[in-house]
Amino acid sequence: MRINKLLKKYDGKPVVDEVSFEIPKGKVLSLIGPNGAGKSTVMGMISRLIARDGGSVDFEGSDISRWKSKELSKRLAILTQSNNIQMKLTVEELVAFGRFPYSGGRLTSEDRAIIERAISYMELEPFRDRFIDELSGGQRQRAYIAMVIAQDTEYVLLDEPTNNLDIYHATNMMKIVRRLCDELNKTVILVLHEINYAAFYSDYICAFKNGKIIKYGTVREVMTKENLSEIYDVDFEIMEIEGKPLSIYY
Repeated sequence: MRINKLLKKYDGKPVVDEVSFEIPKGKVLSLIGPNGAGKSTVMGMISRLIARDGGSVDFEGSDISRWKSKELSKRLAILTQSNNIQMKLTVEELVAFGRFPYSGGRLTSEDRAIIERAISYMELEPFRDRFIDELSGGQRQRAYIAMVIAQDTEYVLLDEPTNNLDIYHATNMMKIVRRLCDELNKTVILVLHEINYAAFYSDYICAFKNGKIIKYGTVREVMTKENLSEIYDVDFEIMEIEGKPLSIYY
């Protein structure tokens, strides 16, 4: 997937200003940067949830705007920050929604087998008949990820998947993200505020500031004292854990 000169304006002011980058297949790419940097807006334009004012998103040889929604939903899934489903759904019913692009609501034996695998993969068997609104935040996030797994797309877009989770559940969520890539061969694009999660679990990082890309590259290329200080306007020190650069800011 190639993003070329994406542009988005609000009240005539660019909030995403001619952003261009490439999303590597089969890797985890994190979009980082301060509040208002344009990360979630870029994610929204990539997924067609937000209309763009300029630029293009090349997806498998065609601009993403030309894809039929049903066909695109078989190749790309997005989980946004707000997933407040008003219906009274069990975990199993929620996960089954992931098969809608294929079944149209009429589940086949193949659909049911995929749903079962997704529930098992996310270790949700004990909760399958529980209602979503009865789950903890971490359990609910796992259920939504199971729905994405059931959708069986190559590209998975996650906007702040650790939002409102405590450190235990947030860490487990990032381990799941890594498994999606390593075990299920997904291409995962994340919006993250916690840069140490981005550093530890990503392959590539795209750093935004004021609607522009400041740095793009591997974790080791982007996660330097100088780069992070430029991006966030605070002083950083870098340490390594398990050979990966992690930051301390002050």
